[in-house]
Amino acid sequence: MSQRSCLSVILAAGEGTRMKSAMPKVLHSIAGLPMVAHVVKAAEAAGATGLALVIGHGAEEMRKAAQKFAPKAETFVQEERLGTAHAVLAAREAISKGYDDILVMFGDTPLIDAAALAAARQKLADGAAIAVIGFRPPNPTGYGRLIEEGGRLVAIREEKDCSAAERTIGFCNAGMMAVAGRHALALLDRVGNRNAKGEYYLTDIVEIASATGLTVVATETGFESALGINNRAELAEAEAIWQARRRREAMLGGVTLIAPETVYFSHDTEIGADTIVEPNVWFGLGVKIAAGATIHAFSHMTGTTIGENCEVGPFARLRPGAHLRKKAKVGNFCEVKQATVEEGAKVNHLTYVGDARVGAGANIGAGTITCNYDGYSKFFTDIGEGAFIGSNSSLVAPVTIGSRSYIASGSVITESVPDDALAFGRARQKTLPGKGKELRERFASVAAAKKKAAE
Repeated sequence: MSQRSCLSVILAAGEGTRMKSAMPKVLHSIAGLPMVAHVVKAAEAAGATGLALVIGHGAEEMRKAAQKFAPKAETFVQEERLGTAHAVLAAREAISKGYDDILVMFGDTPLIDAAALAAARQKLADGAAIAVIGFRPPNPTGYGRLIEEGGRLVAIREEKDCSAAERTIGFCNAGMMAVAGRHALALLDRVGNRNAKGEYYLTDIVEIASATGLTVVATETGFESALGINNRAELAEAEAIWQARRRREAMLGGVTLIAPETVYFSHDTEIGADTIVEPNVWFGLGVKIAAGATIHAFSHMTGTTIGENCEVGPFARLRPGAHLRKKAKVGNFCEVKQATVEEGAKVNHLTYVGDARVGAGANIGAGTITCNYDGYSKFFTDIGEGAFIGSNSSLVAPVTIGSRSYIASGSVITESVPDDALAFGRARQKTLPGKGKELRERFASVAAAKKKAAE
């Protein structure tokens, strides 16, 4: 198999009107990745050496998106919607390059299993001209049936054309297939449009190939792998299936999920063994977590790396560029952005750290803010190793807080502090005996006067 070349033709020209969206259907995401990109990943995992995207609606948007998830793919525009065979032939130029195998796939089937594609390719390697991928839905009503005789596939019959006996068949057409490259164009060019819709159906090549003595077989995949997405309800269903698969994979890999159904993973989430994840945690794009971390409930992170044995949350927000080194802690109601929290440092609660470095072993008190933005530009705060920042302090960047220095609670620090220093940045306290009572009496008198006037 590894020596056979393979072109994956992915049909992604549909308008997706049932999505009720200005965006092409196949660009709607599952786990933070466009559904068509999931299909591309499956094709590549099955050994595809070439990719051809057949696009139509939103062609420029599709091309732009494809540069991110399939930069080497060729794109072909299906100018008219004249059926699936017509769509595949839009990629004639790519098909004619002489690939051993042609995989025909659909951009709206994001759960397709790479193993099913590889199995279809293996059938070609074993001598078949076509291998159609089938599945067995709980209820086959509405699906085309795969008609087999003696281990060979002789036809794909739409339900309305099935006999009573054929309607009892539970093996249905998933739409995807593998075609031997040497036969692909000859078979596709023989497809006609003598049907009610006047369209060219890809499924017709099964009977064409059988009639010419070529071997056509079927392979089977799971029901979920064949699911196509037509509306946002089905998109949500596919998301739920993908998440369930990923959660199980994580748990089997040594991750503890206290309430698995409440944890959201992105397609690129990396999470190490012996990590504990509490309920209602969101892993956005670009999150990497080393072994032994604890992620407490209701934490949200994107574009973040978390080192070994770190502790995050509850209710922590880690934004892009947040880097936590080994044994660091970012506690409840804290936000970290574009900042590194070095080994053993603690940002315990009610704190914002942005555009900064927190040195190893430093302690950041509650209510501390790095004032990194002046309305026009961002500035950096560097907090040294072992520094102690008292509660309710504002560090006005650009500023450096030296190693082992101590910032008194309630300070506004506007100048850099050297190592081992103590810094105050607050007004001197003044106490006026009896003034509290006088103030309360004055406020009470004003309130009483307002109430009387209102009456």
